Parts: sequence; structure tokens; C-alpha cells
Amino acid sequence: MAEFTLPKNSVVQKGNTYKAAENTKNIRVFEVYRWDPDSGENPRIDTYEIDMDKCGPMVLDALLKIKNELDSSLTLRRSCREGVCGSCAMNINGKNTLACTKPIEESKGTVKIYPLPHMDVIKDLVADMSHFYAQYASIKPWIDTQTPAPADSERLQSKSDRTQLNGLYECVLCACCSTSCPSYWWNSERYLGPAVLLQAYRWIIDSRDENTGERLDELEDPFKLYRCHTIMNCTDTCPKGLNPAKAIAEIKKLLVQRQQA
Repeated sequence: MAEFTLPKNSVVQKGNTYKAAENTKNIRVFEVYRWDPDSGENPRIDTYEIDMDKCGPMVLDALLKIKNELDSSLTLRRSCREGVCGSCAMNINGKNTLACTKPIEESKGTVKIYPLPHMDVIKDLVADMSHFYAQYASIKPWIDTQTPAPADSERLQSKSDRTQLNGLYECVLCACCSTSCPSYWWNSERYLGPAVLLQAYRWIIDSRDENTGERLDELEDPFKLYRCHTIMNCTDTCPKGLNPAKAIAEIKKLLVQRQQA
């Protein structure tokens, strides 16, 4: 009988524990994934006890308190703190979300924090987003036109045309949805994933864009688009409340309508 075992260097080990000061009453425990590629050591889970009377309400506040006061070697991405940049995307208690908009009080018991799943880890909570951004660039995320721009104004669109972009333009490219998608885990080299497909739909239906046909041609591929099996993890996990699964379905509808025309 075949036996399958994980490589020794993939086994996550128990790490260091950082205790709160004595007599601290309001303590929350955070378990954080740590991995340093330069150390040659296995990944580990470090445990931190945080005095919540001296910490902000969001998970990012706790991580910054850890980095600033307990362990400066902790590595993470963050920028805006307002859910706008998407930098602090990570897996918190089993769900991908933004640390800056995730209230600590929503988590019961120990708060467990990992990098985004099924992506190469650069260090600690920092995932390698290079492939994700390359896929985003491949859908030409800009207005593509053949006609010259108006000499005395911008390219205008009606209020109703602008309304169609609602629920699409708000995407901050955090990759929470794509890294929650089993189809993307299995086929990320060829399947574009929910985040990029939502962005593709955003440009397809922009009334100012003049290359809708070319955009649809690029997506009419058994892997780029049709690896979506409507599992709905993407919509469930989106920290901005968007619906990538619906955008993907709308692209499929446009392709069918084009064939029937």
C-alpha cells in the first residue's frame, strides 16, 4: 500500500509564546503563522497574549501591537487601515479577509492568523502576489478605444451606464476571493480566478470601452473562465461585500448571447 507523507520542512511546529504582563485582566490570545525562508527552519505558530485594554479593536491593531511592542521580526503588509488598499489580506480564523476591517470581538476564543492560502509565502503573513497581478494585467484593466478622445471633454457616460459599474469598481484586489476558490487552487496557472474575472467584467460593461468583442474573445477559453464551478466561496468571503460569482455568470451569459446573435 502506498504511503503519503508531507515533507519534513512543511510540518508546522509550535513556536514561541509571548505572555502578557502579570495582573493583566483583559487578555486575548493570538496565534500567528511564522516562516522565515532565510532561517532554514520549519514554519511555526507563535502565540501572543495581548492586553485588549491597550489595543485597538481590529485584528490589524493587534498585529501592529505585536510588531511594535512584542516581536519586531513579524512581517506583514498593511497600508491604508480603511479597507481601501487590500494590502492586509490574510486568513483569520479560517476565513480570508482584511485585517484592518476585521473586529477582534467577532472572533471567539483564540484568534488564528495565517497568510492567504494556496499562495507561495514570502515571509510570515506576506504571500507572493506576482502571479495574481500578472493575471490582472492580462485582462487590460483600462478603457481600450479606437476612436480619438473628445477634444474638449472626457469620455462621458450616462448615469444608468455608470450605475452598471456598482459592485465592480469597489474591488481592492486583495485576492481574498481568488484564494478562497478551490478551482483557483487547482488551476491557478490557467484559470483567472474570481477577482480578475470580476475586474474583466467591469471593463466589458463599461460603456466607454470599445473593445468588448476582443475582451470576450480573450475569455472564451475552457480554463480562463470556465473553470468556475459556482462554489460561491468568493462571494462568501469578499470583505467588500461584492459578488464575483455573479460577475462570472454575467460574462458567461454575454458569451452565449453573442453566439445566438
